Amino acid sequence: MPFLGRFSQLLQRPQQLTLLVGIGFRFYSSDLEFEIKRITKIINDHPFPDQPIRPTFAQVIPSAIISTSFVENVLGRLFATHSNGLKAFEFFKFSLQCSEFCPSSDAFEKTLHILTRMRYFSKAWELIEEIQKTHPSLISLKSMSIMLSRIAKFQSFEETLQAFEKLEGKLSDGKQFGTDEFNLLLRAFCTQRQMKEAKSVFNKLYSRFSPTTKTMNILLLGFKESGDVTSVELFYHEMIRRGFKPDTITFNIIIDSYCKRGRFADGLRLLEEMEQVNCFPTLQTITTLIHGAGIAQNTTNAQQLFDEIPKRNLVPDSGAYNALMNAFIRSGNMKSATRLMDEMEENNLLHDNVTFHTMFLGSMKSSGIDGVLELYHKMISKKFVPKMPTVVMLMQHFCKNHKVDEALGFWRYLVESGYCPHSHAMDVLLRSLCSHGRVDEAFECSLQILERGRHLSKTCFRVLEKYLIEMGDEDKLKKLNQMIKKLQIVLPPSTGHAVGFSSFSQDCVASI
Repeated sequence: MPFLGRFSQLLQRPQQLTLLVGIGFRFYSSDLEFEIKRITKIINDHPFPDQPIRPTFAQVIPSAIISTSFVENVLGRLFATHSNGLKAFEFFKFSLQCSEFCPSSDAFEKTLHILTRMRYFSKAWELIEEIQKTHPSLISLKSMSIMLSRIAKFQSFEETLQAFEKLEGKLSDGKQFGTDEFNLLLRAFCTQRQMKEAKSVFNKLYSRFSPTTKTMNILLLGFKESGDVTSVELFYHEMIRRGFKPDTITFNIIIDSYCKRGRFADGLRLLEEMEQVNCFPTLQTITTLIHGAGIAQNTTNAQQLFDEIPKRNLVPDSGAYNALMNAFIRSGNMKSATRLMDEMEENNLLHDNVTFHTMFLGSMKSSGIDGVLELYHKMISKKFVPKMPTVVMLMQHFCKNHKVDEALGFWRYLVESGYCPHSHAMDVLLRSLCSHGRVDEAFECSLQILERGRHLSKTCFRVLEKYLIEMGDEDKLKKLNQMIKKLQIVLPPSTGHAVGFSSFSQDCVASI
């Protein structure tokens, strides 16, 4: 393997090796980047749990390349590709056994995030307990926040409070948690827009902790995310009444709340109030207002705010460009939006997922499927893999316009790139393939999901089940059922996941 030969040479030159490993995410060696992509794809493609994955790690991952940066980036890609959480867990445990590897908080947090996103809480607690014994310094406020936020999302109010108490018992070394940990608990509920629960916790534990402006901002943000401008205004006044001084984050939250409700003028008024109290606007403040001007279809103000960014000694980033781009698209000005996209490249600003998602929406409205396909091929040529909302949107648009070949080609591009597409994308593609008589291809896509350790949705399985029964293809239906049952042994299904044959299909299979 060319990479290993070059890596062996680097081992003889420690200074170059240090430079290679020490540099940041975007700037490591192209050889190392290739190896990260290769290992990620091997992990995603591995037929787990049909075969144990540890022996594969030992065969394909030389101990010489297992560095902190390598492990962090593989886990980051596994997270982005919606990999099976157990595979990521096994990879992290494998890396811990390598004597040269020094685990980082980032690697631990990514593993924890992957597990909890798939609701594998027993494994997440197992991971926390193991790290607490072996590398207690890795456990941070961020890792606790990941755990509490996911429990708040998928479990009950009482279970979230119990998790908070459990973390306090395990991690506080006999001391009680303080305000920072209290803020994490509030954030867990606010992130899920569970404001009734957040206020209940706040009122119940207010006397035990010492809330800060950050505490109040977390609650304010929760009200904003709930879309209730009145509650935002009322809580802001309560915050002032309690003696808390608003900061830049406070003003940014309220401005965002106004802008998302189309109250752009109120956002501008608050900007003036902010400056009057020597609370200087940040790039986020201006970007939020540009977005608000777009919602109000006021492209003149949007452009003016964008042009003011350098005058405020700020530098526009991708977010600012995306906000102005969105403003142009909302007003039907695709020409100016496209010009901005080109300007980003001229200024060495990468097109991110928001850039492509925004431009795809504009293309759908202005030029239809032809414009979408042109932008799609541009994105693919850059080897850019969009996030799942964009994947689902494109899949729906292709299938709606009867571009089944493009939809299937997009699916294969994602899989070949080492990604495991979301079940929503699978549902859309499978329906379209089956309705066009391409049931065998739909079946193969379903196998790819299951082989990568991900559940099929009930909707997906029922559609495929119906067509396979009509075709009299008992073998394919049995194979799907066997793979679903086998996966359930290690990864219990959640609501909405396929659990196997329906009673109707059992009768049909028996009669075939």
